Amino acid sequence: MNNLKLGAEVVGAHDLVPKDGQGLSSTFVELHFDGQKFRTTTKENDLSPVWNESFYFNITDPSKLPNLTLEASIYHYDKSNGSKVLLGKVRLSGTSFVTYSDAVVLHYPLEKKGFFSHTKGELGLKVFITNDPSIRTSSDPISSMEFSVNTDQNTTKDIFASSILNNVSGKRKESRHTFHNLPESNKGQQQNSSSEEAANPTVPFGMNEIKPGKPPSKVAYPFAGSASAMDYAVKETSPFLGGGQVVGGRVIRGNRPTSTYDLVAPMQYLFVRVVKARDLPRMDITGSLDPYVEVKIGNFKGVTNHFDKNQNPEWNKVFAFAKDNEQASILEVVVKDKDMLVDDVVGTVKFDLHEVPNRVPPDSPLAPEWYRIENRNRDRENKNGELMLAVWYGTQADEAFPDAWHSDAMSPNVIFSSNNGLARSKVYHSPRLWYVRLKVIEAQDLLLSEKSRVPDAYVKAQIGNQILMTRPVQSRIMNPYWDQDLTFVAAEPFEEPLILTVEDRIGNNKDETIGSVVIPLSKVERRADDRPIHSSWYHLEKTMSSAIEEEQGKKKEKDKFFSRIHVKIFLDGGYHVFDESTYYSSDLRPSSKQLWPKSIGVLELGILNANIVLPTKTREGRGTCDTYCVAKYGQKWVRTRTIIGNLNPKYNEQYTWEVHDPSTVLTLGVFDNGQVNDNSNGNKDSKIGKVRIRISTLQTGRVYTHSYPLLMLQHSGVKKMGEVHLAIRFSYTSMVDMMQLYFKPHLPKMHYKKPLNIVEQEKLRYQAVNIVAARLSRAEPPLRREVVEYLSDTDSHLWSMRRSKANINRLKTVFSGLISVGSWLGEVSTWKNPITTGCGNRGSARDTLFTWTPDSLVLIQPPQTNSMRSLTHFQPRRVLI
Repeated sequence: MNNLKLGAEVVGAHDLVPKDGQGLSSTFVELHFDGQKFRTTTKENDLSPVWNESFYFNITDPSKLPNLTLEASIYHYDKSNGSKVLLGKVRLSGTSFVTYSDAVVLHYPLEKKGFFSHTKGELGLKVFITNDPSIRTSSDPISSMEFSVNTDQNTTKDIFASSILNNVSGKRKESRHTFHNLPESNKGQQQNSSSEEAANPTVPFGMNEIKPGKPPSKVAYPFAGSASAMDYAVKETSPFLGGGQVVGGRVIRGNRPTSTYDLVAPMQYLFVRVVKARDLPRMDITGSLDPYVEVKIGNFKGVTNHFDKNQNPEWNKVFAFAKDNEQASILEVVVKDKDMLVDDVVGTVKFDLHEVPNRVPPDSPLAPEWYRIENRNRDRENKNGELMLAVWYGTQADEAFPDAWHSDAMSPNVIFSSNNGLARSKVYHSPRLWYVRLKVIEAQDLLLSEKSRVPDAYVKAQIGNQILMTRPVQSRIMNPYWDQDLTFVAAEPFEEPLILTVEDRIGNNKDETIGSVVIPLSKVERRADDRPIHSSWYHLEKTMSSAIEEEQGKKKEKDKFFSRIHVKIFLDGGYHVFDESTYYSSDLRPSSKQLWPKSIGVLELGILNANIVLPTKTREGRGTCDTYCVAKYGQKWVRTRTIIGNLNPKYNEQYTWEVHDPSTVLTLGVFDNGQVNDNSNGNKDSKIGKVRIRISTLQTGRVYTHSYPLLMLQHSGVKKMGEVHLAIRFSYTSMVDMMQLYFKPHLPKMHYKKPLNIVEQEKLRYQAVNIVAARLSRAEPPLRREVVEYLSDTDSHLWSMRRSKANINRLKTVFSGLISVGSWLGEVSTWKNPITTGCGNRGSARDTLFTWTPDSLVLIQPPQTNSMRSLTHFQPRRVLI
């Protein structure tokens, strides 16, 4: 028996159009669904009425639900003549319905009746699907009820709706919606009988990129039969953030105070700053002391580093304990002496957490104070020493938060001390990249060890790990001529020089070095346009050490005779050096700062939380993850803190970027930290998934809160690893400046005047990624190479069977018409259908029929008669081919 029903809770409306001539309206709502009609009570003289009334519709055929529409029309009731005036309506597609557990109240803007319509306002609805057999369809259809007026603002809710609200009041309130339309689900699949297990809405996305277009329609499948498709959805949510609740892109502030961190939920932390100690007692038999400090709340512990034989150590470390993890009301700060077997306790300082002050930025940092250390006998004499501390409550907006050691980077009864720095949140800046253009023209007066042999000379150029060579050239007069262009990638500051080596290819993989020259890139001329650059002659030193001394100016004696090389070298700043995929580039500015456009706006990203479905490691017999997020836009990389042993981590970290071009993409990846243990230095950070968001698809000032699927391509196919919850907002500073960018070229001018070869550009991009990865891996904590390569799509140029099949299917779709015509002609030419009849009509009653056979063409010319029976009585004529 089908118990599936559609529930619609009409909550209220606001900012409606007045219609009674006195600036007010008497309003009610009519609901239409699948031939069933219901209406609410009428609220008199109220432009922001509240109903809180629930109705239930029968769903006769669940397979037709995606094609059905719920229409909610709001009317003004005119008591003088008993008529009704339409104020606006809302249409919800059947694909947007979710279960009660996933449904939230959303305020939908009223549709306008026409272009010049003055319709305004929003209608608050909560629409959901239930299959609870105890629920009955509403018994007051509109056809059998009279128009009534109810001035009572506290209308009693439906009993079932109230009970459900009580059951889910502890759950997070978020709406689950997706972008665009979803493919139809398999009708043969069975629907889930439980209302708590309704599937989430889904839509497949290439690398989860938001496509350009209008704001997303909210669609969802309510059946478990389409769960496989729903797992790959981009779902819209309505979380409570620092600025208020986000509903439909608008922030409803309510009673919340303003905050700079308005795109993330505020998280309370207990901050403990351990500055230093003085006059600590001697503990060992030798009279020495190796002190360190242990900060403890319940089972959570954090420790500082220890100092050898120091009675006045200075640590200046900050610990941040999440208030949600507080397991005790007493904070203990213990000073200990490091020993080989058992560490001795020097003394303790205790704090009552109820007495800890709150600090809210932009207040100045809390000044640390000296506290006397108590020993086990609670003796506070000076011989125990003193400890300088500062203890306060704050949020992630505190300036001490990024450098603090966090309790969510620790586990109860486990202390992560040595590698805790690898779990901190950090901001990185990738270096500015340049193209190094080198034109090797010729060499003169080469000196060989065997003067009778004709040299087979070539030039090897090297910058760091990049090595390029010219073609070998033979010259009997020892003056080879190459005239060959080579291109490198270099990063500021230019630490690696350009090394040119002229070598002679002898054979048997043996080469003889003729001469070398070292050219520092900091002294090379720079160019921002296509103006000509003058070439230069450089002396070739016989050995590399001599070339380095010559470059450093240390060589005192100079030879009277030198071989020399003629080259043209310059730094080309008119190009943008790609270090990521061209289609998903986050920065299109050229290398030269003189050509940079001014900023057009600010992009704000709030990384809220994640939900990991497939754990990447096992600890203590259960699956777990040590996750962190990395976001890249332009030259700025951000990394959240690592949350240890949590499949549902909450980050709530907010970052900002300057935007110079809306045709750019923000990329965010989620990783599992493989460096949290002492013996894990050789482990790589596992990839969980990434998300791409194109800036041009974002409306300015709108807050986008969505949950994005994290997908990974494995040997068994595409797997959903989890979801990441983000809040995004783009704000422009000048509409005129932003509109001007749409009339300018997408890339810098040099890409069009002297474009690079595609193959050469891909090779240079690979070198650029290597340089960026090497620089960021030198930071502390390092941003690992596998992270940089994954976000930069280093392997996007590699051949893929799946990508090839997808491209072939796209080509088949484009040329499907031509393929159909070609296959039809092929069947005709190969006589696949031997009998093919064609009819021709010249406008008269006389028709001529032709029949093809394998060896002839039969001409059938019927007599002039209206009887079809005569067709069987005449002899056709056969024409041989």
